[in-house]
Amino acid sequence: MASIAVIGSGAWGTTLAYLLANKGNKTVLWEHRPERAVDMQQRRENRMFQPGFHFPETLSVTSNIEEAVAGKDMLLLVTPSQHMRENVRLLAPYVAKEAICVSASKGIEISSLKRMTEIIREELPGIGNRVAALSGPNMSLEVAQGKPTAAVVAASDHEVAVQARILLTASNYRVYTADDVVGVELGGALKNIIAIGAGINEGLNLGENAKAAFITRGLAELVRLGLAAGAHPLTFVGLAGIGDLIATCASPLSRNQQLGRRLAAGEKLEHILSSTHSVAEGVYTTRAALKLAERYQVEMPITYQLSLVLFEGLDPRKAVSDLMMRDPKHEMEGMI
Repeated sequence: MASIAVIGSGAWGTTLAYLLANKGNKTVLWEHRPERAVDMQQRRENRMFQPGFHFPETLSVTSNIEEAVAGKDMLLLVTPSQHMRENVRLLAPYVAKEAICVSASKGIEISSLKRMTEIIREELPGIGNRVAALSGPNMSLEVAQGKPTAAVVAASDHEVAVQARILLTASNYRVYTADDVVGVELGGALKNIIAIGAGINEGLNLGENAKAAFITRGLAELVRLGLAAGAHPLTFVGLAGIGDLIATCASPLSRNQQLGRRLAAGEKLEHILSSTHSVAEGVYTTRAALKLAERYQVEMPITYQLSLVLFEGLDPRKAVSDLMMRDPKHEMEGMI
């Protein structure tokens, strides 16, 4: 069995640690706050993010980054995207020579517009090609409950992707491999923006037709930006594209979808963010996506209108009206 470190003890990090340890892997979950690490280690449970799931004997929790990382075969990085760089810098001195690093964080760094694997490569210059990205329709609660799903792990080195797939695959968690790291990461990050809009659709009770149309046009925005950034178009009809998009837009388990519902009900963004421990990555990704759209000269009307709702207080109903009244276009404009 392998030795694995999971960096980040939110709901998804805890679930992945739980899944890997249940396979018999010696797994260490890193929590940066010592008091929380002690609480989880003693109670054998993450009461804040994933209550009710008892840790197996092969899972331990620590706040000591050297203890977590040193000698591990795989590092699974599951931190909020805007904190990825500082966490990689923290663990950098202790990474084993042959370790592989897998990002399971879905976001884009606002300051640099870098994807998570790009940040890992920058901060771990000796890592070479041993970097991968994990994405897919993976609601953490359902995975923890043992309900079946699938994911994709992408790496530029096929053998690295295969190694990660072997370590991550479980009876309820089927993992595929891919080589389009750009597409897998952008699909996983950008769908969170669309999920906020899908939540607004639900909150405003706009109906099933509107939901389907909105998700489809949201996918078009993902594809346009992805193509401009160098992604393969077929990636977006896979697990990291439409698969993750459907799950995140349709499920009430989605943090981003719930945020959209609350915006539709009239709550202010600041209140919503301060009322939850979890991070709704779509808020940060909206800012980053608009900067990328400007860089690549790509039109992203849904993302733009959502930015007005999120950051300038635009009434969601006005955003819907503005989207509906845009000049007609060819459906595949910017994608063919």
